[in-house]
Amino acid sequence: MSGAWQRISLAFALMALASLARAETYPSRPITIMPLLAPGTGLDITVRLYAEKLSQAFGKPVVIENKPGSAGLTGIASLKSAPADGYTLMVATSAVMAIRPTLLKQTPYDAQKDFVPIALYVKSPFILVVDPKLPIHSVPELIQYVKARPGQISFSSSGVGGAPHLSVEFMKQKFGLDIAHVPYRNSPQSISDVAAGHVAMAFAEAGASLPLIQAGKLRALAVTAATRLPSVPDLPPLGQAVGMPDFEAVSWHVLLALEGTPRDVVDKLHGEMTRIMAEPEVRQKVSALGLIPIDIASVEGMRGYIKSEGEKWGALVRQLGLEGSQ
Repeated sequence: MSGAWQRISLAFALMALASLARAETYPSRPITIMPLLAPGTGLDITVRLYAEKLSQAFGKPVVIENKPGSAGLTGIASLKSAPADGYTLMVATSAVMAIRPTLLKQTPYDAQKDFVPIALYVKSPFILVVDPKLPIHSVPELIQYVKARPGQISFSSSGVGGAPHLSVEFMKQKFGLDIAHVPYRNSPQSISDVAAGHVAMAFAEAGASLPLIQAGKLRALAVTAATRLPSVPDLPPLGQAVGMPDFEAVSWHVLLALEGTPRDVVDKLHGEMTRIMAEPEVRQKVSALGLIPIDIASVEGMRGYIKSEGEKWGALVRQLGLEGSQ
């Protein structure tokens, strides 16, 4: 028996030594990060910001390969075909991780089982904007205005099943509102038609809407995060404006590795990302993009949050009859 225990102990010791050696030598070659959105987006700019910092920390190149289109499936296929060794990473949004698993007819990935979160580092809130010609200057006034005109008020979005659309549906559900949806092919058109008076309101991305707000072509009422948006600090969180502090309807960005990546490699990446995203200079630059930098939770904590977001948005997709519609 003692001989068997000695062999087991030796095996564990060798595993520990191998893990330590791998952590010390990783990375020994370039790392590739694949953002699932196009170059120039807030997500892409943020990735390039911390990729440079990772490269400096590791002393190895960090290469960016954007994989937009196909609802993120192109990038997901690339990650799943790569070895689970931490040298190929992916950056996804809440749409990929929490909405599309229920929305798509066929989902060739499991958001809970196929990936390990390295860093969920930013939230991307929407700004509730209205046509400035309307007599609406606050969220309570908007709710009162809509309830007095059931079915007569419309909102725009960048498409059925997208995060802006579902966020308004979430608000409608929470406050018992009857608002008609007008889907567009893209976000800029959906927002410009609010400014033109063709649609009453929208949940707009900060980057696209702030110039129109500053020009007086849109009236901003609130942000959909539970905290204020640094780029518009005077704008209240929507939940705070109506006495519902737990209301939150945001997108978010998460850096992912393939499930099966050695834990020591995951921990090394997680530690560097936690350090980088806590730097004041990085947080300031991220905030300037209309995003909210957040403290990075543990890997287990991020798994729990992603699961809860999948349940939240998946339930809404099913309630709207959109399950498997795309």
